[in-house]
Amino acid sequence: MQKNSTVSRVSPNDILLWKNSRPPEIVLTAADYPTARLLEEARVKCIHVGDSLGMVVLGYPDTTLVTLDEMLHHLRAVARGCSRALITADVPACCMSTPREALNAARRLVENGAHAVKLEGGRDIREHVIAVASEQIPLLGHIGLLPQRAKMAGGYRRYGVNKAEADSLLEDALFLQEAGCFSLVLECMVEELAAVITKNLSIPTIGIYSGKHCDAQIRVTHDLVGLSPWSAPKSSRPYADFAGILKQSIEKFRQSLIAQEAQEN
Repeated sequence: MQKNSTVSRVSPNDILLWKNSRPPEIVLTAADYPTARLLEEARVKCIHVGDSLGMVVLGYPDTTLVTLDEMLHHLRAVARGCSRALITADVPACCMSTPREALNAARRLVENGAHAVKLEGGRDIREHVIAVASEQIPLLGHIGLLPQRAKMAGGYRRYGVNKAEADSLLEDALFLQEAGCFSLVLECMVEELAAVITKNLSIPTIGIYSGKHCDAQIRVTHDLVGLSPWSAPKSSRPYADFAGILKQSIEKFRQSLIAQEAQEN
């Protein structure tokens, strides 16, 4: 399929229209040109270049080791594969020490192909959020499980299990909406809390392992298609076995060479 430069790009304003969308819209990750192009051909409207690429592409134990240069490298590849989808990208953990550092990283992400950036956190990164929003850089929020800080927060777990935590997350969501986020990722939340937050926001929520009530669902593509089974969360549901297909294809190639060699002898 040839890319058509006359087709309009999905914008953050288009994502706002996802509110109360049924069935939920889909957001998937990409870290290279062919994946991005295939996702766009599959009518995915928003493609996220997440620092999850550190685990599923670069082989890191978690997302915290991903550098800004690595994010930019993969972002440029994804941008070359997309002509219509909105491209969002994570500000990596290494750039979150100060609001200025986060802003500089956000600027570089936009310069290299991102149409919006994502920051992990709520009121605890108030100044970071304000700094990025003040530059008119479209901002995607992210609360609940924060992979960049999972180790410090007691590991990977379900969030919103008690009233105090649930109330705090709702306040975070309202703050991020007020700060100008066009959408909000809810990760690993109790389903009832995700439903409450979704109901109380005028911007759409994008859920990941947070139940069925969010306006959209986001997944790491490698997890969705079974391409990185050693790093997939226990709660993930693969819809294919790409790892198995790849190994089977290699074995078929090997056997074809053996057969060819036998025929020649």
